[in-house]
Amino acid sequence: MPGGIDAHTHMEMPFGGTFSADTFESGTRAAAWGGTTTIIDFAVQPKGGSLLSTLDKWHEKADGDCAIDYGFHMIVSDVNDTTLKEMSSCVDAGVSSFKMFMAYPGVFYSTDGEILRAMTKAAEIGGTIAMHAENGIAIDELVAKALADGHGEPYQHGVTRPPELEGEATSRAITLAGVTGAPLYIVHLSAAQALSAVAEARDGGQNVFAETCPQYLYLSIEDLAKPDFEGAKYVASPPLRDKSHQPDLWRGLRTNDLSVVSTDHCPFCFKDQKELGRGDFTKIPNGMPGVEHRIDLLHQGVLAGEISLARWVEACSTTPARMFGLYPRKGVVAPGADADIVIYDPGASQTISAETHHMAVDYSAYEACR
Repeated sequence: MPGGIDAHTHMEMPFGGTFSADTFESGTRAAAWGGTTTIIDFAVQPKGGSLLSTLDKWHEKADGDCAIDYGFHMIVSDVNDTTLKEMSSCVDAGVSSFKMFMAYPGVFYSTDGEILRAMTKAAEIGGTIAMHAENGIAIDELVAKALADGHGEPYQHGVTRPPELEGEATSRAITLAGVTGAPLYIVHLSAAQALSAVAEARDGGQNVFAETCPQYLYLSIEDLAKPDFEGAKYVASPPLRDKSHQPDLWRGLRTNDLSVVSTDHCPFCFKDQKELGRGDFTKIPNGMPGVEHRIDLLHQGVLAGEISLARWVEACSTTPARMFGLYPRKGVVAPGADADIVIYDPGASQTISAETHHMAVDYSAYEACR
């Protein structure tokens, strides 16, 4: 098959005073072990910072340290006249996707007006807005109430970020994209309500696309309730959902309402990192490891009859190549394409274990899945 393309990773990602455990060296090495030959990571614009200088800084982190090919999306955290002008230069530099957040007020959050401005610019320059769609204002109210009531355990991370608020934000993002004519890519979709909004938009002819992640296909909010703070290992945003959402996500993959499976790989070690949130779930670094196991995990869906072999290749490689300007150099085995080729033997796929994986993190989220 053509080499896997993980269109959503976070190597060396700053979060809450710490950094994700995988460097570009360790993370891309682990990706290669799992059949992924290209990642698309995120260059994170700081408030008041320049997009182009941010891109330069992230290239400095990655250049010469990656075992595989890489590219970047740009996280836009500060929408202003200068940022909007720089979006054009980013496209010239090979970055055509700009991630924005409807969550995390005070950190990455953008107002509807700021999103509208960025979408308008993206439509002008041929860019795509990648959206973290959760209603962060409402979530903050639910979080404050949980903490005030003395509920600081990891399970509350899921309770305070309900699927309805992902569905609402997804619908709002789709509406804004429709007003501006910008293509929209919903990242890490986890909830049936959000998928319904995407499907409706696509049925109406709108350029709306979405990815999901293995954690939403195989894990659930029950994992957040594991005792002895073990649930912290599964804290990510959006949170793991009730298992009842999983059939809808698999159906979305079959129908192409979910176009891509990425990992949102953002690993934090349980010891010393996840443990920062003992007693206060808001201080648990958000993210899970997975870049090494995406292709194996999604192949389980082939064996279970959830998706076809061809759909597996599309979701893991061909569609992200088309979506982010890599095709036909990548995403296909053909004359003239890059020689990113994976020979996959289902009978010899890796055992998923913290003792054997190559990611720089001290636990595995998927041991029960193999």
